[in-house]
Amino acid sequence: MSSEPSYSEFKPLLTQSVGYGVVVGVGFFFAGVMFILTTLQRKFFKFSPASSEEFTSASRSVKPGLICCGIVSAWTWSATLLQSSTVAYTFGVSGPWWYGVGGTIQVAMFGMVASKVKQNANGAHTFLEIVKTRFGTSAHILFTFYGFLCILLVCGSLLLGGSATVNALTGMNTTAACFLLPIGIAVYVIFGGLRATFICDWSHTIILFIIIYIFTFRAYGTSPAIGSVSRLYDLLEQASVVTPVVGNQGGSYLTMKSDQGLVFGAITILSGFTGVFCDQGYWQRAIASHPESTTKAYMLGGISWFAVPWAFASCLGLSARALITNPNFPTYPSPLSPSQISAGLAAPAAAAVLMGKGGAITVLLVVFMAVTSAASAELIGVSSLFSYDIYRTYFRPNATGDEIVRVSHYFICFWAVWMGCWATILNAVHIDLGWLYYVQGCILSPAVIPIGLTVSWSKLTKAGVFCGAIGGACFGMLAWMIGCWKIYGQININNLAQPYSALCSSLAGLFFSGILTVGVSLLNPADYDFSGTRAIATLEDTIKSDISGVDTPYRASDTESQNEKRDEKESSLKQPVSNIMDVGLENDDEQRLRSLKTVFRKAFIYSSILTLIVVILVPLPLFFSHYVFSKKFYTFWTACSIIWAFASGSFCIVFPLWESRNEIGMILGSAYRSIRK
Repeated sequence: MSSEPSYSEFKPLLTQSVGYGVVVGVGFFFAGVMFILTTLQRKFFKFSPASSEEFTSASRSVKPGLICCGIVSAWTWSATLLQSSTVAYTFGVSGPWWYGVGGTIQVAMFGMVASKVKQNANGAHTFLEIVKTRFGTSAHILFTFYGFLCILLVCGSLLLGGSATVNALTGMNTTAACFLLPIGIAVYVIFGGLRATFICDWSHTIILFIIIYIFTFRAYGTSPAIGSVSRLYDLLEQASVVTPVVGNQGGSYLTMKSDQGLVFGAITILSGFTGVFCDQGYWQRAIASHPESTTKAYMLGGISWFAVPWAFASCLGLSARALITNPNFPTYPSPLSPSQISAGLAAPAAAAVLMGKGGAITVLLVVFMAVTSAASAELIGVSSLFSYDIYRTYFRPNATGDEIVRVSHYFICFWAVWMGCWATILNAVHIDLGWLYYVQGCILSPAVIPIGLTVSWSKLTKAGVFCGAIGGACFGMLAWMIGCWKIYGQININNLAQPYSALCSSLAGLFFSGILTVGVSLLNPADYDFSGTRAIATLEDTIKSDISGVDTPYRASDTESQNEKRDEKESSLKQPVSNIMDVGLENDDEQRLRSLKTVFRKAFIYSSILTLIVVILVPLPLFFSHYVFSKKFYTFWTACSIIWAFASGSFCIVFPLWESRNEIGMILGSAYRSIRK
């Protein structure tokens, strides 16, 4: 490859004022909208965000469509858009497919865990509460470390990807972007809590899919630079001759026979498990959902999300590779440099050629949406970890709901500032989005299996948890260093994030963690009946009025009723666990548990079928046949990605509206009558 001086700077198409306008203006616009919606909810709906249960778990009443939409939005990081486009630019058509696989099957599989959460720990607020109840303080401290470490890595990825894009397109200072991006997010999360993030997720998802459709129509239909699938195919064939891909069949960008793409797929799958199973944001959505619809929501969310990286990266990532020779390409006449590729600038480069300044603004907006929606989930998740698992567990065991909400507000503000500091530190030491993406699996994979089994396997022991999490980490680190040294010749920051180094570490960490966790547990298996985790109590600090009609607004000011509920709760908490379970299993709770066991089995079957299709049946025959796409097959492949994107967008946008039509009508009707008085 050519030396670094031969590369060109990425020429910004927009002014800095546009960057500040989007980052600050759009952020506070959403904060204002959220303030209005929260005010309406507080006044006319039965759930108030002043309640700790509503603030941190949306009163466990969110319907599947909104959960699905929230999963799509929260799982659409800046990396989803930028890194997927990077691998399309680098490896060709295999990159977007493998990126989609690496997030979809984990979300579907987490549906099984979500059903177990509802079955075995429905009163929990965080996954760490479940760990604490089952295995005690030492295990709780261990997984608190993993929980915060996961959020640190996710927040770093979000802000580094977002700030790099803002800087490349507008010239806005990277440090300023790192600090300003989280501010507006923190404001609306404080206003509305978890339900606010769901509502904003829905609005963000609308914008996300509309922008995907815009780029799709532009690239494949109206752009003078490309204008058709056939033309893009021809340009990619030319690119295969000029800059062939090492490890691809014939050097082509139009084949699934990509050695690097297959390795990336393996890394993405392993990294995806850590991004779902170790992230409180996903547990929080499982906790917030209505019990019988939890698994359904995760199934639908996984399928819907797949369209985002597949359609977006197949359009912009491949377009970036095809348009390198276009005079409007931001680094023309040079291709993107390795640092620009790692920063995720393939998608912005393609957008700049396809739509000029309009394309730059559009990709800036969609990356901003991705950062804010995912960061809002992280903020509410990390505030729950702090308020329940640190503050309430170790400092104020008798903390009231009001205290929990207040502490959550404080920590959201703190974390919003710390996110900016953290991203700035990473940027200063030249760690970027690509580095964090590859390294995430190396660091977090040993925790995946112990965390997942804590809520689902009765034979799991404390010794198994510790041996799996710590032993897996040791084996993973050892494989990381040895693999880096043997494959790349020396151990340094850059080589540690190379694909084969990351694969060695992630695979070893997950494999040995699973072997040790299960093996040690089976040596002296437990027989846990989950009575302790089922007895975890919700923190009832507000009164849910018995609303039978739309004319009755919610009020949380009945002091006598609050005291009565508090006394009842304190009395129940003083009972033995067995008594609590006797009470809890009355009124058809046994039937509910049987229903959730059936849901778990269905989730297992569904996720297995989905994994079989997207991991084996579709990509592997194309890989082992060494098939290079013909123009007709590439047209079919592209059409499938577009159809999937339209189906997913329609589902994520329309279904939440339809299932909540009664509540929306109630709030609007109450607001209208209030105005007329």
